Amino acid sequence: MNKIQTSILFFIIFLYSNCFAQTDEKDTPSANLSTPYNTVVTHLQYLQEDSYYPEISAQTLHAENLTEDQKVKLAVKLKQIFDGTGNYIDPEIIPQDPNYTDSLRNNQNKYVVVSSLPGIYLEKVGNKWLYSANTVKQIDAIHKDVYPFGTSELLELVHFVSDGGKVAGKKYFGLYVWQHLGLLLLVFLCFVAHKIFTFFIEKVLVRLLERFRKDTIAGTYIVPVAKPISLLVICWFAALIFPVLQFPIFVSQYIIKILNALLPFFVVMVIYKMINVLCYYLEKITSKTETTLDDQLIPLLRKSLKIFVIIGGVIFILQNLAFDITGLLAGISIGGLAFALAAQDTLKNLFGSLMIFVDRPFTVGDWIVTDGVDGTVEEVGFRSTRVRTFHNSVVSIPNGNIADMTIDNMGMRVYRRFKTNIAITYDTPPELIETFIEGLKQIVRNHPDTRKDYYEIHMNNFGASSLDILFYIFFSVPDWSGELKARGEIMLEIIHLANQLEVRFAFPTSTLHVETFPEKKSLTPDYDISKNAFMAKIKYLQEGKQTKN
Repeated sequence: MNKIQTSILFFIIFLYSNCFAQTDEKDTPSANLSTPYNTVVTHLQYLQEDSYYPEISAQTLHAENLTEDQKVKLAVKLKQIFDGTGNYIDPEIIPQDPNYTDSLRNNQNKYVVVSSLPGIYLEKVGNKWLYSANTVKQIDAIHKDVYPFGTSELLELVHFVSDGGKVAGKKYFGLYVWQHLGLLLLVFLCFVAHKIFTFFIEKVLVRLLERFRKDTIAGTYIVPVAKPISLLVICWFAALIFPVLQFPIFVSQYIIKILNALLPFFVVMVIYKMINVLCYYLEKITSKTETTLDDQLIPLLRKSLKIFVIIGGVIFILQNLAFDITGLLAGISIGGLAFALAAQDTLKNLFGSLMIFVDRPFTVGDWIVTDGVDGTVEEVGFRSTRVRTFHNSVVSIPNGNIADMTIDNMGMRVYRRFKTNIAITYDTPPELIETFIEGLKQIVRNHPDTRKDYYEIHMNNFGASSLDILFYIFFSVPDWSGELKARGEIMLEIIHLANQLEVRFAFPTSTLHVETFPEKKSLTPDYDISKNAFMAKIKYLQEGKQTKN
């Protein structure tokens, strides 16, 4: 081989070696940390199956005192946090400005990767954008929150194997064999848990309650609560295990969000059903009280609690679906103000009903008199109070007006007053009047429903055409019907007493007095002026008292 041939050979070898050197240099990946965009892409790209270089991905962490193995583990955990929370990192929205500043962080060179994870953010260190030192310290704690109850250890067992860190197995329909098996196992466990829980509720707990004679609670309240509780437990278990399966992020992000939304949904269902159980026990307590107003409060409380639970549940579900509820809450506040201005009367009535329940000026069944309304309280609602008048009509009074009214609660009377004037004729002898008054007092003493310690029966007035006797007594009866019955009995006794004593009741008349004609006697009775004779006539009252005593 001559010199020319030798030179050509060395030149070819030099070119070939340079080509290989350039190819190797080109194929060897490197970390680009110049912008937030490049840092996040470097972290996630080099943890993918087809480009798995965890050492390069670990360079995105600001961790000077950690070993390479520790950095690699933290970089992998950080990606698992994003995947387990269903957060898809969209590179298009990540800033590519090397000097990016966050206006929410006092214009510092920081960038929060995911708004739902504010503790994970990038910061500029020199000319590099790295995951902050504070983020690196929190990775382990956040990872345990995302994968609690030992699922993080389960994740390490099923995710990586020793062959370069790549996931083993064959893919079918975009998933590995172990992912298919894990999904089937998860569905099977959820089905079995549902059956076991349902069996426990319907067979064990219900029969136990029936044994203690709690059939109403078991059939009406416990069984309806069992199903949503079972679904809640299953949904919680699925949300706990599903992230371990490490489905592709474009699939898992939707499934995880759905599971996170179903959790508060079933919680709302359980609380909604439990309100009936709570109100059932409150009804038992209120049924033992004397007042009936608290019985009307239970339906009001039931409706209010259910509305509050539904509104709160909707807000939590929207929050778990990553909706920005700040604007919604602000809109509700503004709408609530507008509604309050437009519905002042309605709100006034609502607060009036609350004041009725708190102050309890009357209860259902009480006889009230207020502003021309005279009747019995039939129902106290959100807006108005219904009063059944003595004409059998129903009057609805706004509760806001009732709060400002003067209410005469006749139903709270301990005694019911009966006041009248008994008018007798002027020609009645004084001794007979005294005897008649004594007989009236004895009637009061004998009647079982009259107040015995206080009554007033006296000669009271000289009327235009009569002598007036004040008859002022009280009845001890529970209702108006009892009062009418007792009043009628007293009045009949007075008439009977007057007939016995031949006392004549006076009424407005004009009497023309003439001399007695021989053929006609005077209308004035021939009285025996002796008081003893009069007292003998009412001896039956004394005998009646002795008989009753």
